[in-house]
Amino acid sequence: MSTAALLIVYCLLIAAASLAGGKLSSLLRMTHLRTQLLMSGVGGLMIGIALLHLLPHGGEVLRSHSQAGVGVLIGLTVMFLLIRLFHTHDHGVPVTENGDEVNAQPDHQHTHCDHGHSHDHGDVKGISWAGLFFGLLLHTLVDGVALASSVIADASHGAWLGLAGLGTFLAVLLHKPLDAFAIISVMSKQNWPQAAQNAANLAFSLACPIGALAFYFGATTFAANSGVLGWGLTISAGFFIGIALADLLPEVAFHDHDRGKLTTAFLLGIAIAVGIENLPGHDHGTHEPAHSEHSHDHGHDH
Repeated sequence: MSTAALLIVYCLLIAAASLAGGKLSSLLRMTHLRTQLLMSGVGGLMIGIALLHLLPHGGEVLRSHSQAGVGVLIGLTVMFLLIRLFHTHDHGVPVTENGDEVNAQPDHQHTHCDHGHSHDHGDVKGISWAGLFFGLLLHTLVDGVALASSVIADASHGAWLGLAGLGTFLAVLLHKPLDAFAIISVMSKQNWPQAAQNAANLAFSLACPIGALAFYFGATTFAANSGVLGWGLTISAGFFIGIALADLLPEVAFHDHDRGKLTTAFLLGIAIAVGIENLPGHDHGTHEPAHSEHSHDHGHDH
């Protein structure tokens, strides 16, 4: 399968997962614990992929540790600003239709508020669905950039079973349903009609494919052999780290309940990332020749 075809398949699967996420409450009873376990597991996977895959590949392409660090810093800072401006990772909207989970464990509502994190499970009045949608849309476009850059980088040295960018794909695939669920939950609580919810869900599901395909064809057609791929990888690593910390810190660090389960899910996500990076074809040392005719020179310019 060609690189472009593989990326298209990834995009179709991510779009389908995102659409399903908008209907998550009708497909699965998303309890407070289930939502947090998924968030923690995906967070561990994302931070593992960022540090073990995106950053090393980006550094090799840029041939500069300092530039790679700048890229990560840019991505992390932009993600922090997105979260500040749009509350893009407020996944703590009500997770059950009848509110049993909230009423049964009232202490869940207070822990985050005490630490300045807006994860109140019973009140969405202060959350604008439009702001949440716009913020998540922006970061989902960057998820597409991360996916495309990862696929391009992996394809250059032969990925396991031809599945270039597998780890990044899984991280995005598992995270998109939570984002879509957050948007539709807020819209539902604010009594938006079903047609509007469906339209928002469809528009959101297309964001990652648009970002991925735009970066792929731009990087391969207009910016071949340039540092665009390296910057895409390192900035995406910063985004992934920011997303992981935004999901993990409120749930693992500031919650007294279920801390062991959440930590286990986090470590499981990291273990999956380590496993993916140790599959055949993930030797970063064999990746260099694809980017420079001077591949024997491993010196990094500062």
